[in-house]
Amino acid sequence: MTEGRRLPDRGKVGMACLISAESAIFTIFVVAYLFYVGKSRGGPTPHDVLETPIFYTICLLSSSLTIHLAARFLARGQRGGFLGLWMLTFVLGGLFLYGTGQEWHRLIYDHGLTISTNLFGTTYYSLVGLHASHVIAGLIMMGVVLAFALAGRVGRPHSPRVEVLGLYWHFVDAVWVVVFTVVYVIGR
Repeated sequence: MTEGRRLPDRGKVGMACLISAESAIFTIFVVAYLFYVGKSRGGPTPHDVLETPIFYTICLLSSSLTIHLAARFLARGQRGGFLGLWMLTFVLGGLFLYGTGQEWHRLIYDHGLTISTNLFGTTYYSLVGLHASHVIAGLIMMGVVLAFALAGRVGRPHSPRVEVLGLYWHFVDAVWVVVFTVVYVIGR
């Protein structure tokens, strides 16, 4: 290696590759949702049953700011600020997931919409479920970091890894913006 030149961070390169692959998968699901929206032969339809999850969307999008700030605090060696913001990020992500669960419960039990009801149900649960599975994965990873942080085992040297996890969480949030727009704005 030439002096003065550094290879890119392996964690960031790996996360960029993961995000690229996951973006392709989400693109397929979004296109399928858009292709089939309005083509169900029977109800319920998106217009009949969907309620826009504004509060839970604000929670998730706010968590991008809190995870970014948490990583910055850790990079400066301010463990207390990191821990508080990391916990807040975890709670905001958990609230979003709770909201998704509440919505699904309402759709299934109040409106009879399941994954096998019609094309809308199939594509809705597939797309929103794919996103929810990514939120769950992010929360699990954040929970592991939180456990280590509470045990005093996360410090400034770990900030590059925390930043990589932050990139994943930003991806999850960015995907939600697309899903929200497609499902609750365009598809309604």
